[in-house]
Amino acid sequence: MTRWKCTIAYDGTYFAGYQIQPNKRTVQGELERVLATMHKGEAVRVTASGRTDAGVHAYGQVIHFDSPLSLSADGWKKAFNAMLPDDLTVREVEQVEASFHARYSVAAKEYRYKIRTAVERNVFSRHYAYHFPYPLDYEAMKQALSFVKGTHDFTSFCSAKTEMENRVRTIYEANLCLTDDGVEFQWIGNGFLYNMVRILVGTMLEIGQGKRSSDSIPAILAGKDRRLAGKTAPAHGLYLWKVTYDN
Repeated sequence: MTRWKCTIAYDGTYFAGYQIQPNKRTVQGELERVLATMHKGEAVRVTASGRTDAGVHAYGQVIHFDSPLSLSADGWKKAFNAMLPDDLTVREVEQVEASFHARYSVAAKEYRYKIRTAVERNVFSRHYAYHFPYPLDYEAMKQALSFVKGTHDFTSFCSAKTEMENRVRTIYEANLCLTDDGVEFQWIGNGFLYNMVRILVGTMLEIGQGKRSSDSIPAILAGKDRRLAGKTAPAHGLYLWKVTYDN
């Protein structure tokens, strides 16, 4: 039995999220369908670095699985991409030690959130960037981002449905970059809670509009109450960009 690590990318528009759900199209479901075909009907479980919600995209999601088949890394990649749908692709495949775990071996994750600020709507980017055609104070948002970096309890910035008791996470980078048609947030941390990035983005946009002050972040963090933070930004602007491991 050999363990394989795959870096995958997908357009989340028409998926009901990463994780398998009854009677719904999911990323995990498509991957395991292909593996079952390759293993003559035998189920092969795939483990990911983490789940993504419906509408969320990925450029660098990572999975692992175990298989007795004698295929090279390039053979696996070609086999997957010959049978996967057009909105899901395997970018890289490598053999790893049995101790590697796509979720538990993670050292850091990078998420990006794309926002289009032009007044006119772009029908071709409507699934891939949040259209937000309102004036924004970029300097205020950059100042607010500086308060997010570091180790904090992010209870105020996660969904009330979050089941994890430990909500302390470390954010290594929180950046705002101007693009040709808007802005892009970059978040790098040792882990992220349910809806954490989208709530952070929603709060930053409120700061950019002057609805909150840039120095309000410490009080929101200290309050440990979801009601203190901003709205949850839509899923379609979010990308799981890169997963880094301890190796």
